[in-house]
Amino acid sequence: MSTSHETTKHSTRGTYVRSGKEYDRDTNYIEDRIVASPTTFSDDTERNYWPVEAGKYRLVAARACPWANRTLIVRRLLGLESAISAGMPGPTHDTRSWTFDLDEDGKDPVLGVERLQEAYFARFPNYPRGITVPAMVDIESGAVVTNNFPQITEDFSKEWKDFHREGAPDLWPAELEEEMNAVMKHIYTEINNGVYHCGFAGSQEAYEAAYERLWTAMDWVEERLATRRYLMGDHITEADVRLFTTLVRFDAVYYSHFKCSRQPLSSMPNLWGYARDLFQTPGFGDTVDFQHIKEHYFIVHEDINPTGIVPVGPDLSGWLTEHGREALGGSPFNADAGATAPNEVRASERVEAEHNPLYT
Repeated sequence: MSTSHETTKHSTRGTYVRSGKEYDRDTNYIEDRIVASPTTFSDDTERNYWPVEAGKYRLVAARACPWANRTLIVRRLLGLESAISAGMPGPTHDTRSWTFDLDEDGKDPVLGVERLQEAYFARFPNYPRGITVPAMVDIESGAVVTNNFPQITEDFSKEWKDFHREGAPDLWPAELEEEMNAVMKHIYTEINNGVYHCGFAGSQEAYEAAYERLWTAMDWVEERLATRRYLMGDHITEADVRLFTTLVRFDAVYYSHFKCSRQPLSSMPNLWGYARDLFQTPGFGDTVDFQHIKEHYFIVHEDINPTGIVPVGPDLSGWLTEHGREALGGSPFNADAGATAPNEVRASERVEAEHNPLYT
């Protein structure tokens, strides 16, 4: 991936190349999967298949990270809290690993480790890539199983069905899956990862090219959401989860920190209404910790923000204002299919009140 003119780095946001041109995320994740019937995949020798089993795995997912935030949302929407416990590292880390500094004695209470790095090394000694979240960890062995974040959430929906709550939504409707995959791929390359291409560009030329791509895609989504309540139509799907975690960080971080500054999200009527609609839907906004988000980006990214100063703003009260998206019809959960909103957040997983306007 790198050449003699490029610098390859390993960090907790993954392995990336900064060549004086453009940012390149390493997408070589641990490809193992956790599935309902491992024997179904017995002919696949490229990866290991682990059995779905309640209480066997721990999801390590820092609230600060957009990729990890996806897993927390899907886990909550599907009601998998009882089957899959969650460990939550703090918002900052060093070059070695995410740390469990929010827990008593600085150790995850289930895995008994101080650093997520220990779970990676338990499986792969001297693991050469970034120690990333989210990660599914086998509790008994303390070893990481997979950090392939898009596969983790897809498998939560498709492979963990026996442990879904009553009324869990279908986030992968079969009749929409082909189009949804295309939409999600576009959102990932142009928006989810697009903000990083802007923020970590190594030249003015690379930055301006990334900026143009990002805003072309943002305008495309703004237009798409003019006539439909959610990305795929009348109800939430996995596509909405994947876009939301970027949108909820946009004005707080990406607008300034990553120089995605054409305009704030709050000035785009359809996207801003859509983002508030999701934020106010149980399972979405109640997983968001704005303070953790800001501390992560503004403190950890020393090359972009060497002072480490964390912004006080923006004002978060706007997230609770009326969004008006009901006028487009539809609803978050498809009542005709028996889908309902998840129950209240568990007390142990509630975000601190001062970090999220939903809790004030």
